[in-house]
Amino acid sequence: MQQYQQLIETVLAEGTWQDNRTGIRTLSVPGAMMRFDLAKGFPAVTTKKLAFKSVVGELCAFLRASRSAADFRALGCKVWDQNANENAQWLANPFRTGTDDLGPVYGVQWRQWPGYKVLDADAAEQIAAARRNGFTEVAPLVVDGVNKVLMYKAIDQLRECLDTIVHNPSSRRILFHGWNPAVLDQVALPACHLLYQFIPNPATKEISLCLYVRSNDIGLGTPFNIAEGAALLHLVGRLTGYTPRWFTYFIGDAHIYENHLDMVKEQLKRAPLPLPKLAIADRVPEFAATGKYEPEWLEKIEPSDFSLEGYQHHPPLTAPMAV
Repeated sequence: MQQYQQLIETVLAEGTWQDNRTGIRTLSVPGAMMRFDLAKGFPAVTTKKLAFKSVVGELCAFLRASRSAADFRALGCKVWDQNANENAQWLANPFRTGTDDLGPVYGVQWRQWPGYKVLDADAAEQIAAARRNGFTEVAPLVVDGVNKVLMYKAIDQLRECLDTIVHNPSSRRILFHGWNPAVLDQVALPACHLLYQFIPNPATKEISLCLYVRSNDIGLGTPFNIAEGAALLHLVGRLTGYTPRWFTYFIGDAHIYENHLDMVKEQLKRAPLPLPKLAIADRVPEFAATGKYEPEWLEKIEPSDFSLEGYQHHPPLTAPMAV
């Protein structure tokens, strides 16, 4: 994880002070990138202890399209509690339905993106094509005096990615998105890690992932998100018959909160240790071995199905999360 150490050094050396919605200043730089070769190990931070159980708990909650902090807690992840129940802006939001509600965050967009089509009521061929693609009529409409029909489909973006990896791996369109402009006012926190692109290589049977993060808290968020993205890539590779290889991590606004400075500076004093390996439980089917495609394991996977082998780390470090 030397790249992570280098990112901290870059932000400390080149960052400028910025104000933001949390009220806690950040040292920020625009644009950063890290690229991890997963053949060399799993990118778990070693200069402090990674909260791995929380990482895979959050991932499982996303895969189940959870929108309640209670679901995340039940899976071993408490990082959403404050956003759900202590964020003043969200508490005053009329779309919040009650205690622990987060709105249609991350996993809802991954697995149930609300897709709509507004078609002319007399466009029979278009309506028929939409039906074949899983859309159903919701209601008639009149727009500017023209009769229309509103059609709806919950789009499982991640499942479509797996289907394409298996059936059309040369596609350069295997991606899913978490940034839905139509619901930004209905969520506790708009997606930070928002664009994932899978790149399979049919010749080598390796699969890589590019992840774009619009805003990243280097002290707490970056190690968490890197591990989560790498774990997702391992799971997708297992279910589609590919070996995980390159994980490239792009950041838009890379920042360190003022009250995290002591933590990251302490990490710079610590030498990174050898990387661990990620293991997925034998009960999770391996497509390369069985030849059987079982994407339903996206919902069936449990946090206990993931483990780190040979994980060495320095003592834990803590800092408050900015909400």
